[in-house]
Amino acid sequence: MSSPSLDRRLPGDPLPEEQVKRMIRVDHAGEHGAARIYDGQLAVLGKRAVGDTIRKMAAQEREHRAAFDKLLVERHVRPTLLGPFWDAAGFALGAATALLGERAAMACTVAVEEVIDEHYQSQAAALGAHEPALKSTIEQFRAEELEHRDTGLAHGAEQAPAYELLSAAIKTGSRLAIWLATRI
Repeated sequence: MSSPSLDRRLPGDPLPEEQVKRMIRVDHAGEHGAARIYDGQLAVLGKRAVGDTIRKMAAQEREHRAAFDKLLVERHVRPTLLGPFWDAAGFALGAATALLGERAAMACTVAVEEVIDEHYQSQAAALGAHEPALKSTIEQFRAEELEHRDTGLAHGAEQAPAYELLSAAIKTGSRLAIWLATRI
């Protein structure tokens, strides 16, 4: 998902301040959704050995969400109106993939984190030299999301049943969620 640079707006593009508000809104929604995915996975897999790994990733997502909670208030950004939907959908996605097995849960993590990597990379590029603190936060969180992806791969995500299909479906849903949360 590419974002126009704050320097190179096209006619009809939102003003830079609105672009930043959209970034904060969608990132807050995404971090909330990610935490809920891990909550769903933990509901199913929390007592297994992989539970500690999932708990560690979930804790990082909660830290990310807390940072965006703070930015929402500081920047006077309204959260997405789809929050209740993301809450339920994130938990359901996490639980459903966990019910398919540990590898499917990790395949979900890999798919989501690959989309978030693209998303955060696009945001950092769009910010350019503007908003250095926000850009630094996004880059830090991006690095942590890539660690989650690597963890999923190390736990056999690619050996999940129907990995390519599962990954494609989750990536499509994640991209749609980003598009919607940016706007609504």
